[in-house]
Amino acid sequence: MVFWRRARLRIHADEKKTTYTMGAEIQKHHRRQQEHTKEKETNPQLDVEQFFRPSRRSILNRRLFGYQFFDPYYNKTYAEINLPHSLLDSPENMLLNYFSILREAENLTSQLIGGCGTVGEAMLPFPIAYNFFSKTYQQKMPYTSYLSSFEGIGHTNLIKLYKLPNPNNVQPIHYFVELETINGTASGVSGFQYHYGTISVVQVGDLYKIDAITLTAEDFLCAAYHGWRQEGEGVVDVEYGNWCKLIKKRLPTKREGYVKTIDFIGTDGNDYRFIFVQLTNDTDVLVSQLMKSKQGKWEVTHIDPTKCTENQR
Repeated sequence: MVFWRRARLRIHADEKKTTYTMGAEIQKHHRRQQEHTKEKETNPQLDVEQFFRPSRRSILNRRLFGYQFFDPYYNKTYAEINLPHSLLDSPENMLLNYFSILREAENLTSQLIGGCGTVGEAMLPFPIAYNFFSKTYQQKMPYTSYLSSFEGIGHTNLIKLYKLPNPNNVQPIHYFVELETINGTASGVSGFQYHYGTISVVQVGDLYKIDAITLTAEDFLCAAYHGWRQEGEGVVDVEYGNWCKLIKKRLPTKREGYVKTIDFIGTDGNDYRFIFVQLTNDTDVLVSQLMKSKQGKWEVTHIDPTKCTENQR
């Protein structure tokens, strides 16, 4: 029997200290301190139950790693592990392998309980998965912090993976992800949680590794009560139309699965393309802003709509 010493992540009062979850830097929701009364109004025709439902999507991290794969890694530290190059030969293949290995990892605690007996592969996958990180990211997040960032998590599903536009093919390559986890609780009854965010991938020689992850927790009680903010069309019309006066004409929305593309002609004469991803809580999240150059190519841009309101004060 292998006994594991569980590391603990100390949370300090210093708000500037980086905290982690699932090997990622955790980002807080950027909720505005003040809201206009109309922002809280819900469309009476809208069935708000859609915002409270968990995902029914098929998981993407379905690759099977059986005991033949895990056996050579028993009793080894992360520093003693060398991954087969076949696991890291392309960005998407690497990410699917990472999350497939991580799927059966658990770090339940005496305070955050779930399951009945051994869950999955217990803690064996963690030192293996940590080797999918670049040396730079490992230096930023030591293994003890990585392990602690999974405390209370008993199962991890990758349910969305979307490569963000990268017209000039520059590094790092960015992917949008959504994760579904089954977490232990103080009552001993496990429950679901959802996080979304971005993974940065860099090329190291002829291999690819994870260079950064940021995640934000999803709230299932926010979108149902905040009107236009959960819809990409509402965000574009209000923030970039009403606030920034940037929209001359918005074109019909294009939808492909959970990806929503909204094009509009700008009052400045430029064409814009905003890409949203729909989360499990049915909120559209803006993941990419593009502007068409004079040469007819889409280029990444960034327009902060809060700057528009600041200029109007």
